[in-house]
Amino acid sequence: MGFELLPLTKQKLKMEKWIVRSLFLVTTFLFIPVFLIFAVLFIKGAPALTLNFIFSNPLQGMTAGGIFPAIVGTFWLVFLSLLFSCPLGVVAAIYLNEYARDNLFTRIINLAIINLAGVPSIVYSLFGLGAFVLFFNLGTSILSASLTLAVMNLPIIITSTREALLAIPRSFREACWNVGASRWQTLWYVVLPNAIPGILTGVIFSVGRAAGETAAILFTGVAFYLPFLPESVFDQSMALSMHLYTISTQVVGVPESFTYGTALVLILLVLLVNTASILIRSYFRSHRKW
Repeated sequence: MGFELLPLTKQKLKMEKWIVRSLFLVTTFLFIPVFLIFAVLFIKGAPALTLNFIFSNPLQGMTAGGIFPAIVGTFWLVFLSLLFSCPLGVVAAIYLNEYARDNLFTRIINLAIINLAGVPSIVYSLFGLGAFVLFFNLGTSILSASLTLAVMNLPIIITSTREALLAIPRSFREACWNVGASRWQTLWYVVLPNAIPGILTGVIFSVGRAAGETAAILFTGVAFYLPFLPESVFDQSMALSMHLYTISTQVVGVPESFTYGTALVLILLVLLVNTASILIRSYFRSHRKW
């Protein structure tokens, strides 16, 4: 006598198959536009990707030459913004999740962090102009633009770090406390090593946002046309996102391949940094003890 599924079980399996197929179709529809965009950029921008285009300065009002100053400026902005935002964001998340009491004040702070994550980037640009450029007298510089990006990315890093810390089972903490470990020892040796993959998720998102931002750096430190490399963080610089906007809308006579090539370089750089971060995250995740 063979095994026969009950009618209710058959109905549940049938419903589950339809749900899986629906989710697959949604995922496919989300992937197709991304693939098409990348394919168009590659087809139209690949002819411009030469060593001269990547490693030379822009010439003739950005209608010739290359994008090397914009690449260097983008690296400066991303690196410095992460240098400021990551330590501060992680420390703030640790305090709010591990040490701060649950009261009205901390609830207001948490609500403010969530709301700040949705503020338009142009608002951060005006804040950076008033705070860093004018009040702290840093001028329009790489440092001012990086600090503006750091402030913009802080809510994301704080939120992702808190979620990573909350994902660690409380039993881990209680086991450490029961054997005499302090709160800091528990945090340093048990909680943080297991939370690193989740923390890196927020960092990865911050890298892409910092590299692709235009409005946040518009008034704080990025120049439209600067055919030489900056000498310090107090100088202005070009950036790939601003350069792409400029040659697409403000400059006449730019070859089409230059525009698509710049966009392709920007995407490839973000993918390169994200891939490295994902590999690091995967390494820590594979060594996680739970």
